[in-house]
Amino acid sequence: MLSSFFFLAAAEDGADAGKAIALALGIGLGALGAGVGLGNIFGSMIQAVARQPELRGELTGIQWLGFALVEAVVFYGLIGGLLAFVLI
Repeated sequence: MLSSFFFLAAAEDGADAGKAIALALGIGLGALGAGVGLGNIFGSMIQAVARQPELRGELTGIQWLGFALVEAVVFYGLIGGLLAFVLI
C-alpha cells in the first residue's frame, strides 16, 4: 500500500502527490495515536483490576466507553482524510 502512495508521489501532478502523502501521514499518525490511547486504556484497566478486583464490573463499562471513543476518533480521521483526498 505504501508503494502506491510513492507511485502517486512520483506522478506528474504535484497536487496529487501532496494529497497522497498527506493522506498516508494522516492515517498513519491517526493509527499511532489510537494504538497509544488503547494501550493506556487497557493497561490502566489491568492495573485497576489488579488493585481492586471487586470493581471489575464498574470499570468494564468505562473501559469499553473509552475504547469506543478512541476508535471513533480514528474513523473520523480516516473519513476526513479520504474526503480531503477526493474532494480537494
